Amino acid sequence: MPPIATAPVVAVSHLDLERYSGTWHEIARLPMYFQRKCETGVTATYTPRADGTIGVHNQCITAEGKTIASDGVARRPEPFSQGKLEVRFAPAWLSWLPMVWAEYWVIALDENYRWAMVGQPSRKYLWILSRTPAMDRTTFESLKAKAVTMGYDLTPLIVSGEVD
Repeated sequence: MPPIATAPVVAVSHLDLERYSGTWHEIARLPMYFQRKCETGVTATYTPRADGTIGVHNQCITAEGKTIASDGVARRPEPFSQGKLEVRFAPAWLSWLPMVWAEYWVIALDENYRWAMVGQPSRKYLWILSRTPAMDRTTFESLKAKAVTMGYDLTPLIVSGEVD
């Protein structure tokens, strides 16, 4: 049985997209189909665009040592809800379909943008991200505890980065 949430899944109240931009290293994630071949070196790079959206470039290294990547776009679905984003990896001509946009909520964020935790209300997906390939164990355990209070089941958590 998944843990009982003692806190709701809530996006951060303020997210500065300029500061959030750049490269993030995945430290851990809940399994998801699109990352099934990713073993190490998982990164996400966010680049602001002139139209207010964010370019998204994800890449990782497979067990065979091959680099795979995907490109998408993120947007704010509501200007008043800063930490809530939606991402799309489908072709642009499909962007009018609501089902091609996935919720991407920043649910925890270091005040200096050194680490972030991303999830969504259904609790199906979760990522713990860092600006560096390693995260200190205290921060990692604190983020995991916060996720559990929000009702995330971390039993299948995949640790893909370094935890010191």
